[in-house]
Amino acid sequence: MFNQEDIEMYINTYAIPWGINIAMAIIIFVLGRMVVGVIISMIGKLMAKSKYDAMLVDFLKSILNAILMLFVVVASLDQLGVDTTSLVAILGAAGLAIGLSLQYSLKNFAAGVMLLVFKPFRSGDFIEAAGTAGVVKKIGIFTSTMNTPDNKEIIVPNGKIYGDNIVNYSAMATRRADMTFGIGYGDDLLKAKTLLEQMITEDERILTEPAPVVAVSSLGDSSVNFVVRPWVKKEDYWAVIWAFTENVKLRFDQEGISIPFPQMDVHLYKESEGQEEGK
Repeated sequence: MFNQEDIEMYINTYAIPWGINIAMAIIIFVLGRMVVGVIISMIGKLMAKSKYDAMLVDFLKSILNAILMLFVVVASLDQLGVDTTSLVAILGAAGLAIGLSLQYSLKNFAAGVMLLVFKPFRSGDFIEAAGTAGVVKKIGIFTSTMNTPDNKEIIVPNGKIYGDNIVNYSAMATRRADMTFGIGYGDDLLKAKTLLEQMITEDERILTEPAPVVAVSSLGDSSVNFVVRPWVKKEDYWAVIWAFTENVKLRFDQEGISIPFPQMDVHLYKESEGQEEGK
């Protein structure tokens, strides 16, 4: 049986110190959680004002919240007398092991963060990256999703995109349409050039500035080649190329200007009868 002195000693030696430590640990945890919440909220507002991607903001807030709460938990356990040095060492070793096993995923994550921060392209842009060309539908933390012109969905790891050249065809408001047309050596060169310039003037989608270019680029094996380089709005690029190419064929046919095509002349020589008898 415990006597009064033993009970008082137990209370003074164990119950009160442990109670104080538990209460302090709870206070540290609660206050720490509140402080972390305030910090995360402030950082979220600052990042939102900087117009960072919402997905990136949420992801970074989650990571920062987990790291700060880990410090709060360690501080609370330390107040209870738990040896946090060993705990931190274990967590560090576990983090290193996880990092090594997930290094490819971490590479994609880091690339995803860079893509969302620096924004070399946005959703809706037509790009060429990682050996794939298509319209960007979604930029995620680990992967990005693109739709090809024939409507196939391709999911590309961000590490491959950021580690290679990125060609963004939608970045600029205008594009230059590069086209080449050939005429025969016997055709009227100046007439053909005038027709091409007239066709450029007639197409309202072609911009006057920068000025379009029509020039003889080369004297080919079977044709005199013109380069036609008008500037258009990016949304009119393919429509102008297709329509202009069709119109060139129709106008050249009307004006009697030929468009040469590869051909080969074969000459046959008949041997004389005397040579035939001598064989």
